[in-house]
Amino acid sequence: MNRLATATSPYLLQHADNPVDWYPWGEEAFAEARRRDVPLLISIGYAACHWCHVMAHESFEDEAIAALMNEKYVCVKVDREERPDVDAVYMAATQTMTGSGGWPMTVFATPEGKPFQAGTYYPPVERHGMPSFRQVLVAVDRAWGEIREDVLRAGDGLVAELEHNARLVARAEGVPDAGVLSAAVGVLLREFDAERGGFGGAPKFPPSMTMEQLLRHHARAGEPAALAMVQATAEAMARGGVYDQLGGGFARYSVDAGWVVPHFEKMLYDNALLLRVYVHLWRATGDALALRVVNETADWMLRELWLEPAGGFASSLDADTDGVEGKFYAWNADQLADVLGAEDGAWAASLFGVTAEGTFEHGLSVLQLLQDPDDVDRYRRVRARLFDARRDQRTAPGRDDKAVAAWNGLAVAALAEAGALIERPELVDAARKTAEMLENVHWNPETARLTRTSRDTVAGHQNPGVLEDYADVAEGLLALYAVTGETRWFHFAGRLLDVVLDEFRDETGLFFDTASNGEALIFRPADPTDNATPGGTSAAAGALLTYAALTGSGRHREAAEQALGFTGALAERAPRFAGWGLAVAEALADGPREVAIVTEKGNEVEGLRQMHHAALSSTAPGLVIAVSPPQGDDGETPELLNGRPAIAGEPTAYVCRGFVCQAPTTELSVMSSELA
Repeated sequence: MNRLATATSPYLLQHADNPVDWYPWGEEAFAEARRRDVPLLISIGYAACHWCHVMAHESFEDEAIAALMNEKYVCVKVDREERPDVDAVYMAATQTMTGSGGWPMTVFATPEGKPFQAGTYYPPVERHGMPSFRQVLVAVDRAWGEIREDVLRAGDGLVAELEHNARLVARAEGVPDAGVLSAAVGVLLREFDAERGGFGGAPKFPPSMTMEQLLRHHARAGEPAALAMVQATAEAMARGGVYDQLGGGFARYSVDAGWVVPHFEKMLYDNALLLRVYVHLWRATGDALALRVVNETADWMLRELWLEPAGGFASSLDADTDGVEGKFYAWNADQLADVLGAEDGAWAASLFGVTAEGTFEHGLSVLQLLQDPDDVDRYRRVRARLFDARRDQRTAPGRDDKAVAAWNGLAVAALAEAGALIERPELVDAARKTAEMLENVHWNPETARLTRTSRDTVAGHQNPGVLEDYADVAEGLLALYAVTGETRWFHFAGRLLDVVLDEFRDETGLFFDTASNGEALIFRPADPTDNATPGGTSAAAGALLTYAALTGSGRHREAAEQALGFTGALAERAPRFAGWGLAVAEALADGPREVAIVTEKGNEVEGLRQMHHAALSSTAPGLVIAVSPPQGDDGETPELLNGRPAIAGEPTAYVCRGFVCQAPTTELSVMSSELA
C-alpha cells in the first residue's frame, strides 16, 4: 500500500495499492520534489469517472510504467470533488495549453506547482494519434533535463496569464435587466433541439439550471416558449435512457443527442438539481410525468445515497460494474424473458425499447419509456419484478460515500421544497437531518469555517470549504427555513453568508472560489460561470438575495447584485454557462416578492398551514417566505416578520414586492392573487 492508504477519499483509496508511489496533495509532495529536483506529476480525477478507471488499470497498475513515474517524478493524486480549488486552477491550465479539458487530468508541474505540460487521458500504447503515456513521461523528463529554463519560463508565463484572465473575466459588470433576460431566452431558443429536447448536440447534459431559469422567466414574463422548452426537455429526459426507468434517478449525461445511452454514473448534484426542477415544473403545470419523476428521484436518493447514521447523502454511484460500463443497467430480450417469462418479457421489450440489435453495446439496450403503457397495473408489476431481479442478481455499482457539503446543500433545498409541495413530510425530515449533519459534522463553530467533505461522520479537515460549499449550503438552509419556519436554519445560513462576505469577496466586490486565508495555489480562482453545478458566485448571489429579502440588509443585496455582474456578459453569448446566475437574475427582476405569514404565538391552526402551503405553491421567481416559527422555537425571527401582527387572531399574510407592501390579508385568495 502507498501513502494513499490513510486517505478518506474513496477515489484516492482506489489507488492505494497501485505500484505508483502516490502522494496526496500537500506540502510533503512539494518538498520531496524540491529535494529530488524533479517535476510533479499531478493526476486529478474522481471515483465515478470511467476513463479515470481505464487509465488506472492500463497505466497506474502497470509495474513498468509505475517504475518510470516513480523514478522521474513525484506523483500526486487529487480527488477533484474533495479539492475543487486545485482542480480549477489546473483545469484552467490544461484548457489553456490544449484547448480542451476533462478527467482524468494529467499535469506536469514544477516543484512549486507551476504547470508546464498538461493533458487528459493517455493510452498505454500509441493510439488514434495520441502518444502513449510512456512516451509522454519520457519526453517531459527529457525537456526537464535539457531545456529547463524554457520550461520554467513557460510555467511562469502561464500562471501570470491564468491569474490575469481570472480577474478580468470575473470583473465584467452589468446586472441583467428584463431586456437582457429576454435576449438570453432568445439565444436558448436558437440553440434548442426541438426534435429531441435539450440544447446542442452530443454529448448532451441535463440542463437543470437553464430549465430553472426558463421556468422563472415564464412565471415572470409569461413567455410560452420558455415553458415549452422546459416541458419538452423534461419529458425527453424522463422517457430516455438517461433516466433509470427501473430505479429512478438521472445519469450524468447522454452520449448521444437523443437521451438514449447515458454515461452511467449517477451524481448527487445532478439529481438534487433535477429533483428541484421537476417539482417546480409540476408546481407550474400539474404535469403527471413530472410528479412521477419527483417521487422516483427522491426515492432513489434516499434508497441509494442516504448515509447512516448521521444522515446526508453520498456523492455518486459508479458508471462501471465489474469493470464494465453500464452492466448493471442494460438488458436484452432474453434477459427480460428470463425474469418475466416469454409473454411479459416480449411486452416489456416492446415497452422499454429493447431491440434485437440493441441500443447500447454487445446487443444490449438501455431501457426507455417512450410512451405511457396501455396497462398501468401490468407495467407496475413488470417494473417491480425487473427492479428486484436487478437488485438481487446483479452487482450494484460502487458508491462514493463521502459527503460533499455543497451537494448536500443542493439536496436540502430540493427535498425540503419537494416534500412541502407534494406533501411528503418524510422528504422534509430528510432535508432537516441532512442540515443537522452539515451543522454537526462540517461546521466548526469555534473557527466559523465549513469543511467541504466528510466520510463516516469524520470531517476531512484537509479539504476546506470553497465558495460553492458556503453558498449552496446557505441556499439549502434558507429553503428549509421557508418550508419549516425553524429559525435555527435561518441563523445558520446567516453565519455562512457572513463568511462569504468577509473571506471570499474583495474590496471591489469580486468573488473568489477560495477564502482569503486559504491555501495559496498558483493563482486564486474566480470563476463566475455555471457548469455541472451552480458556480460559487451565482450560488452566493441567490442565497445573498434571499437573505437580504428576509432581513432588509442592503449589504447582502448589494453583494448579490455585484455577484451577478458577469452574468449579463454571458446572457447574450453563452447563456447555458450562466443558467443559475440568470435564474437568480429572474428573481431579482421579480422584486423579490417577500411574504410574511404570521399567527398568534402558539396558535397552530389549520388556516396557517393552508396559507403557508399556498405561498409555497406560487411560481413567483422571487418568492421569499417567512412564517411564524413552530411552537417551542424561541429563536429570533427574521426582520420580515417583525412588527407584523396577526389580524383578529387569524393567520395573516403580508406581501411585499420591490420595497412596496400590500395591505395585510387573512384571505387565502387575496394572498394568492398578489403572488400570481
